[in-house]
This record gives sequence, C-alpha cells and structure tokens, in this order.
Amino acid sequence: MSDLNLKSADATFIHELTEQPGGEKVRACFTCKTCSASCPITAVNETFNPLRIIRLALYGFRDQVLGSDFIWLCSSCYSCQERCPQGVCIADFMTLLKNMAVKAGYAPTGIRAQKNLVTKDGRIYPLDDFDNKKRKKIGLPQLPTTCEVVKRLFPEE
Repeated sequence: MSDLNLKSADATFIHELTEQPGGEKVRACFTCKTCSASCPITAVNETFNPLRIIRLALYGFRDQVLGSDFIWLCSSCYSCQERCPQGVCIADFMTLLKNMAVKAGYAPTGIRAQKNLVTKDGRIYPLDDFDNKKRKKIGLPQLPTTCEVVKRLFPEE
C-alpha cells in the first residue's frame, strides 16, 4: 500500500461504506490511535494498524483497502470497538470491509475455499453416513448430510 495517489481515490467509497451496517460511524474517527493500541494483533504483527485501514477507507482508496491482506488479520475481538472514544464500530467495520472484499473478488484463497465447501456441502466439514452412525450409536438424532438452504446464500456466480 505504499504507492498512494489521491488521483486514484474513489470519492464514492466512503459514502458507500457509511450507508451500510458497520460503517455508519467511521467518519467520527479522529485518529486517536486507541484502536491500534488496543489491538492484540499488533502484538504479533506490528504492521497491522486498524487506524491506517480506516484512514485509507476515508480517503477513498477502495482497491487498496479491499485488496489488502490486513483486513483479514482482524480477529473481531472487539477490543478496539470497546475502547473507541468516538463509538466507531471498528470490528463491525472490518467485517463490512471483508464482506465487500469478497463481493469484489478480493477474498484470499482460504476464504474462497471455505466458501466453495459451504456452497457445495452446506458446511465447512461435511457430515457423512459414518458421522450419523456414531450419533445414532450414542442416542443422538441424525443430522442432515446436505444443507440445500445454503445455496440461497451463494447464488451461482
């Protein structure tokens, strides 16, 4: 993300973000750095900086934000959100960015693989008849081995 040029910024990006759940309060950020200081991910990866992601989004750097590996590092622990003096829903904002990234085709390989498994089988770890035999043996009810309702979440693309 080192090559930033304001000429490539998308002025509509922040409007798009603030109109969606998780992005409503992001403009209230006044760069106090409480989010970054509260983040446990920064303890293991000092280059992760929630404030930087927020600022890039506010300036309209859509592709840089959605294409960034950094949004995927957020563990949604809500430490930042609980401490933000402006009430910015930072963890929710990161989830919004992840969702937008997936829709824009920026999802990392692992996320795409999980989506494909869920789309195909209805869950990441598919159940089979062997699992249900074990469940029956200990008196638990059978579970469906497919989950057709999930297909409505991920229509054919």
